[in-house]
Amino acid sequence: MEQKLTEGFSSGVALDACSEETDRLREAEVLLAQGQTVPEVSRSLGITEQTYYRWRKEYGGLRLDQAKRLKELERENLRLRRAVSDLTLEKLILKEAAEGNF
Repeated sequence: MEQKLTEGFSSGVALDACSEETDRLREAEVLLAQGQTVPEVSRSLGITEQTYYRWRKEYGGLRLDQAKRLKELERENLRLRRAVSDLTLEKLILKEAAEGNF
């Protein structure tokens, strides 16, 4: 059970992606400040306009360390939700077994 609770928590891949996203968002903001439009910036960065707006909504105004911490907390939240779900399922199974409804 212990392995189940900790698996997937220390993946550096999500943090690298976060760093790349924030770097590209900063680059987009520089290009926009130079007078380019969002479609032009999106094409030059190889992303969709939707991706740009999603990144801006998620990371806009955050420093890199804050964005990394946000990703860490999101991953931890997912891990904890899975743990609660697993424990709830185990509890229901044990309850049914104790009642003899198997």
